[in-house]
Amino acid sequence: MSVPSGFDELIHPATRLSVVALLAATEWADFAFVRDSLSLSDSALSKQLHTLEEAEYLEIRKEGAGRKRRTKVRLTDRGRTAFEGHVAALRAIVEGAGPPDASETADARAQQPTEAAR
Repeated sequence: MSVPSGFDELIHPATRLSVVALLAATEWADFAFVRDSLSLSDSALSKQLHTLEEAEYLEIRKEGAGRKRRTKVRLTDRGRTAFEGHVAALRAIVEGAGPPDASETADARAQQPTEAAR
């Protein structure tokens, strides 16, 4: 089976896919919100965000100073497009693995050994 167009290896790992899916539903999100929503440690989330930022899939903005400093993240247009393409590719994979039609099911049963033959 060939990989559908739009499948994105960078987004596909579960943690990055979860991050991008969460960000796709909002304009900007606080680092703490993303961390807590996905039950990640600060370092695990930072690593994933850095990887996505290097690919220009998200923007990181630091606001404030000292103890009031907050980190916010958002998907870029490129990141949103990549996410939408990846979701479409996953849907194509799932739809391609749909239930077999009745003739395929009957053929599969005919090829299985019976209880008596075992």
